[in-house]
Amino acid sequence: MSRSAPQRRVWRVTVGDAPVSRRDSLAGEEPLEIRVQGRSLAVTMRTPGDDFDLAAGFLVSEGVVSRREELTAMRYCAGAGDDGVNRYNVLDLSLAEGVAAPDDSVARAFFTTSSCGLCGKTSIDAVRTRSSFALHDDHFSVAPDTVVSLPQRLREAQAVFDKTGGLHGAALFDLASEEILVVREDVGRHNAVDKVMGWALREGRLPLRGTVLIVSGRASFELVQKAAMAGVAMLCAVSAPSSLAADLADELGMTLVGFVRDPTFVIYTHHERLAPGTMA
Repeated sequence: MSRSAPQRRVWRVTVGDAPVSRRDSLAGEEPLEIRVQGRSLAVTMRTPGDDFDLAAGFLVSEGVVSRREELTAMRYCAGAGDDGVNRYNVLDLSLAEGVAAPDDSVARAFFTTSSCGLCGKTSIDAVRTRSSFALHDDHFSVAPDTVVSLPQRLREAQAVFDKTGGLHGAALFDLASEEILVVREDVGRHNAVDKVMGWALREGRLPLRGTVLIVSGRASFELVQKAAMAGVAMLCAVSAPSSLAADLADELGMTLVGFVRDPTFVIYTHHERLAPGTMA
């Protein structure tokens, strides 16, 4: 049985008709404990799959690493359940010599849910992390028809969503090739983005200049921050941004776009990256 889309028997009810029993796929959700150098750092609820990308992206988002060579190894630890089967729900990460281990401000005071990337921060000051990459000098232009095409391109690449209808998606669009570089899915919005950023770190692609991050839900403060930590200068969301997300994007030099629904979208910050003549 797939852990990313496990099945169970359900009953579909339509008013006026007899209930119909069938097997249906659900979005998988299991805990993942992330350790660094053997020390527990966080437990997050996630959809199993691309766990190495998720853990690596988590370290990027928290400002622990910003280059591939700073993360030297990742391995699953023993994590057997009552049945004695290893669920592969514990990961231990090793940092290169000289890379500082996460301090207590990074550690979660308790587990994060699949809907919150900031729960359990031990200090409100720890919410603000500083990126190694500047966004203001990432100059590019994007045509409006490219922007409105992104949600559909993301949706078409969400294989697990097709089975479950219950996963968030995040994708990285490369402006030079006009291709989607990577797509990741998860029950958590922030997890899907961390998986994208972890992929980029492991591929040696940071900073992600000349790229656009498209997410299937809303644009929150933590998603803007995660994008900035990886050097992404444009974030597009199918739904609305929060006020704090717009404030942070404006400050960092990020183009923030919301309500991307063909043929329209709303630009909240740094509209100068839209193709010349768009704003005339």
